[in-house]
Formats: sequence, structure tokens, C-alpha cells
Amino acid sequence: MSTLAPGTTKQRRLTGKPALWAAAAGVAAGAAGIAAGELTAGLLSPLVSPVTALGGAVIDAVPPGVKDLAVQLFGTADKIVLVACIVGVAGILAALAGVLERRRNGWGLALAGLAGVAGLAAVVTRAQASPQAALAPIVAAVLTMVLLRNLVRRLATWAPSEEIPGREEAPLARRSFLNALAGTSLAAVVAGTVTTVLTRATAVASGFRGSMTLPEPATPLQTIPAGASLSVDGISPLVTPNADFYRIDTALTVPAIDPPAWKLRVTGMVEREVEIDFATLLAKPMTERHVTIACVSNNVGGDLIGNALWLGWPVRELLAMAGPKAGADMVLSTSNDGWTASTPLEALTDDRDALLAVGMNGEPLPLEHGFPVRMIVPGLYGFVSATKWLTELKVTRFSDDTAYWTPRGWSDHGPIKTQSRIDVPRSGRSVQSGKVQFGGVAWAQHRGINRVELRVNRGPWQQATLAGAISTDTWYQWQLGIDLTPGEYEVQVRATDSTGQPQTEDKAPVAPDGATGYHTINVKVG
Repeated sequence: MSTLAPGTTKQRRLTGKPALWAAAAGVAAGAAGIAAGELTAGLLSPLVSPVTALGGAVIDAVPPGVKDLAVQLFGTADKIVLVACIVGVAGILAALAGVLERRRNGWGLALAGLAGVAGLAAVVTRAQASPQAALAPIVAAVLTMVLLRNLVRRLATWAPSEEIPGREEAPLARRSFLNALAGTSLAAVVAGTVTTVLTRATAVASGFRGSMTLPEPATPLQTIPAGASLSVDGISPLVTPNADFYRIDTALTVPAIDPPAWKLRVTGMVEREVEIDFATLLAKPMTERHVTIACVSNNVGGDLIGNALWLGWPVRELLAMAGPKAGADMVLSTSNDGWTASTPLEALTDDRDALLAVGMNGEPLPLEHGFPVRMIVPGLYGFVSATKWLTELKVTRFSDDTAYWTPRGWSDHGPIKTQSRIDVPRSGRSVQSGKVQFGGVAWAQHRGINRVELRVNRGPWQQATLAGAISTDTWYQWQLGIDLTPGEYEVQVRATDSTGQPQTEDKAPVAPDGATGYHTINVKVG
């Protein structure tokens, strides 16, 4: 039997690797600091916090191609992935700060301080930041630094075995460090939980949305014509449920807006500036219309498109109150989070149903879809029209103002292109031989669709049955049964709008003004 002198292998197994404990100390201190910063933001500036501000800064900074790739890979979960990445990077930096602080006093604190400066810069540059919003990243950085220094000092008194061989570990020091580490971690969890509850309560705006009753439309209710919805298994529903409606925007978290405090201003090249509040808007004669809206990031055959029943006041009525001046050709709409869109003035003043929407499919706008007020403009991609959490309409000129996406390589005009999609069967699926049922949707908002055709293996086009539409501002369902023998087939679809113009076969990416090409699927017939 061998004996071990104090401070040798047995002691090192007890103490563990000090570098790993230092990393754990850094993560615990960072988590507690971030949670405290988010809690401070929840109390003082619920519209912006260090984490959301950093996420917004990342969204603003990344090239359009990166944004498109994120949407393609993660769809409407892109924001969840971004938050996870921010948390992951913060965890790595916090662990590194702990290791650095153990090696040399002040190094880890400096890294934590730099992270705090980055958070402060992100917060104060957000459009919705209030003066007190700057306190949140300061609290986060200072608390992280204090906790990190305290934990690393406790660690140094407990686990010096690698640096001072022969010195026995101090049980009381070990207990002190582990208790402090556990306490710091628990504080982070508690602060994070309180922040979540507080933020959620703020976002719901004191239950206003839940207790709100939508006004009845002044115009006749828009009914769905008989035969507009086809009975084809797997085809997209004629009206998209709110829970399934796509969400693409730059808001990392849903803006928390108190409807009684909400105001919409009309400024710029107008005879008189106008400001209305939510109660005034709800008292206006409302229009209810089905409108299909689409994201410009929607790839050919993609699902970033949906059709809903919108309730709102025509934008042209509000602009008429302000009186746009001669020479104006654009309206720059602004969201509560600072995002902007450039909409042709003509599209907001002609006879199309461009709305200041307050309702969606019979209920108040969902929070993530723009509550309390958003814009809906038939015929235009969302990046130039569908501003959520709307706060301002500035009448101006395209030559004088640019919207959020324009300097990032996107067009300042965004008319929706004629497109069609095969919903069933899904590409790559195997189907039984015989008459195979194909079905899907086609759209050319504000123009309408008059024909949908399919071709198999680049053969002749075959005309599909086109359902009657709710209006030219919504998508159309279609179906076609084709007799197919066993084998592998390529199937393509194309639509022709009501002007007689077919969609183009030429392939184009989503940037700068929408993807083009035929949606193509491959099916195996057995």
C-alpha cells in the first residue's frame, strides 16, 4: 500500500482542474450579470434590453445574403436561433473571462468590461431606447465583474495545488467557493425567471388585447365564394390560421406597446400633420378584406406567404386628412422598433384595400403580427409595405429617403411577382400509379390569376382546374389529376395572371426584389 503526501494526486482529484472551475465561475457570474441586466431593462425600458439590442445590432449588420440563408435554414425560428447563438457566445466569453481572471488579476474583468461596452453601444443606438435603457448594460457589466472577482478569489484560496505543491486544500475555502458558485447560479435563474414573467406581462399590455372587442366593419362583410376552397388533401387552406401564419421581421423580441398610449403620426410633405390615437382609430369606419401577403425572402415554392382576413381603416383616408403635397411619391412607414419601409404613395391612395389593420381572422392582431396596428398593402412584398407595430407615416420622395432594406441591397419598390406552388404531392414522395392528384396555390396580388398549368418531364403544358378566388388580392387554389405509370417524374407548375402575362421560367434569387422561376418537384410513381 502506498501513501500519498499532501498536495499530490489524491488532492488534485479532490480539487478538480482549477481552470474548469474558473470557467464555471465566469459562466455563473456572466449569467447572473446578464439576468440582472435583463431584469433592469424589464423594469425601466421594456422595449429594449442588452440581449435584444445586441440581437438587433447583429440583424442590422449582417449582409442580406446571410439573412436570406438564415431564413432558408431556420424559417420563422431564425430569431430563436439568433438568441441561442448570442447566449452561446456570451457563455464562451464568460468562461474565457473566468480563466483569464484566474491567470492574471484584471484580465477577465477587462473582457467583461468590453462586453459591457458592446452592450451599452447596442442599447443606446436602438431607435426605441429610452435614456434609462443605458442602465441595463451597465448593471450587467458591473455585477458580472464584481461576482467574477469574488468567485475567482475564493477559488484561489481553495485550489492552489497545481501552483503550490505540498499545500493541502482548505475544506472551508472549498465550501465557500462552491456555496458562492451555487448562490450565483441560483440568483441568475431567479432573476431570469422574474424577467421572463415581467417581460411577458408587459408584452401583453396589461391584458388590453385579451379584453378588446373589434369594431364591426362599416363595409359589407367579404364572403368566401362557393368553390373557392378545393377538397384536396394536403393543399394549403384558403385562409391561413393565425398560429400558422409566417413571421419574418427584424424584431428580436415582440415590441411591448400599451394601446392607450399608442399614437400614429403623419408627417413630411403634407399640408398638415396628423396624429391619431388607438381609440380614434377604432372609431373610424372599418373595412374587412381577405388579403394575401408575402415576404420578399420567399423562395420559389416557399411558405413565407399567407392569406388572412384583415380588419382596418383605409390608409388613403388618413393620408387624405393630412393632404400630401405635390411631388411626393413615397410614404416611409416606421415601426416601434425603428424599422422602416418605403411604400409608393400611389399604392396607399388608389382604390386598393391598403389598411391600417387592427384585426386578423376575426381577432385583434396577434402580438407578433403587429399589435396594436400594422399596415397591409395588396400587391406589394412586405419589406416595402407590411410595417408592424406602426407609429409613423412620413410622406416624402424616393429620392430623399431610404428604408431599412434599401441600403442593404434591396429594391425600394417591391411589386409581388406572379408565382405558383405545388403543395401535393411533396417533392421526393412516392405515390401510387394511376391518376395522381396534384394541387397547390397561385398568386398575383392586385392582378389575379386566370390560368394554372402543369407539365411533366418538360412535356406539353396541361391546364389545371382553377378555383374561384375570394378576390384578386388573394391566392387561388388549383388541382389537376394526371395519369402516371410507374417511374420517376419531374413536375413543374406555372401561372398566368389576369393580364395574360405568364410567370417567367427564368430563375432569380430573392434579392433584390423577389425570386422567380417555376416550382419544380420530383415524384416517384410505384
